[in-house]
Amino acid sequence: MTLPLKHFFELPEGILYLDGNSLGPLPKGVAEKVQAAVMQEWGETLIGGWNQCGWMAQPGRVGDRVGRLIGAPEGSVVMGDTLSIKVFQALAAALAMRPDRRVILSDTGNFPTDLYMAEGLIALKNAGYTLRTVAPEDVADAIDHQTAAVMLTEVDYRTGRKHDMTEITRRAQDAGAVMIWDLAHSAGALEVDLTAAGCEFAVGCTYKYLNGGPGAPAFIYVRPDLTLKVEPALAGWLGHRAPFDFDPSYTPAPSVERMRVGTPPVLQMTALEEALKLWDDVDMAELRQTSLALSEMFIAEVEAGCPDLQLVSPRDGAQRGSQVSFAFEHGYAAMQALIARGVIGDFRAPDVMRFGFTPLYLDENDVRAAAAILTEVIRDGLWDDPAYQRKGAVT
Repeated sequence: MTLPLKHFFELPEGILYLDGNSLGPLPKGVAEKVQAAVMQEWGETLIGGWNQCGWMAQPGRVGDRVGRLIGAPEGSVVMGDTLSIKVFQALAAALAMRPDRRVILSDTGNFPTDLYMAEGLIALKNAGYTLRTVAPEDVADAIDHQTAAVMLTEVDYRTGRKHDMTEITRRAQDAGAVMIWDLAHSAGALEVDLTAAGCEFAVGCTYKYLNGGPGAPAFIYVRPDLTLKVEPALAGWLGHRAPFDFDPSYTPAPSVERMRVGTPPVLQMTALEEALKLWDDVDMAELRQTSLALSEMFIAEVEAGCPDLQLVSPRDGAQRGSQVSFAFEHGYAAMQALIARGVIGDFRAPDVMRFGFTPLYLDENDVRAAAAILTEVIRDGLWDDPAYQRKGAVT
């Protein structure tokens, strides 16, 4: 397909949407598919939908669709639960694989929930584990013989800085550590090849670049040679070898299905499954190159018109994901002024304005127009309005 694919999305008139890195827009056909799942599947088949409509098989079926976008072989990705749960599962399994080590290594730019889950797991195990965080650029050199697991988000949520997945995975494994990658800002944004990287685990969400909708289920990848060795810390009913035998003791499924926990969110999964269809003919290499071109254009336009803004994303596109971030003392208010003028990005404390670039529905004219409005907001001090100072629950 030729990018962009705006006709595949329900985009509001007059809106320049540069926030697909936080929540992707609604793909056409999804609302109708969910409505059919509600009215025809749930409404007419009732509980029969688990068998007649394939609800129980959704987590694996949709997992394979996601797997094709992240270089994972069939049967190595399963859907369900939230990203926080999947982080917990991957980390717990990794620690069990290295029982003689006690250090979890991450970086100071990692998304807080990943670090929170690590802290919670450490407290729960109460076995002398330590979470060590270092600057992103220092991660590779910080891996040593005490490291049980290296847990990183490939693309930094705040700055867009991109780790070298292959190199860091190699360094971790050379030191005997287990590698876990969070692909929240990678899946659907850039080329990912988990098979080539060789990491043990990967997790990610689907409501950002994959356009699965708010609350869309997360995924977990387990390297195929480890599938039968992984010990699920959350021994859920649907991760059992035979859930409907109702055994009183847990026996894990002989596949990645053992990483399932509870009942799949059928309606959310249905929305995601429909949304993923538009990816069937998308060339990820083309998508990545287009994303970089749009990002470079935006940086040039903004820096020319807004000298008060500081680029906090890497200038080298090869070291950046599919977002661009600028720091500004009054960043929150400036973003609210932008949103009021039809340019939607978002803000991350303490002073970062984030803009996502998704070539599926953005083109050069959109980028130029967004940069021009941002220039006007900053140059003319349009952000300095009391209405833009009031913070909402979600920034």
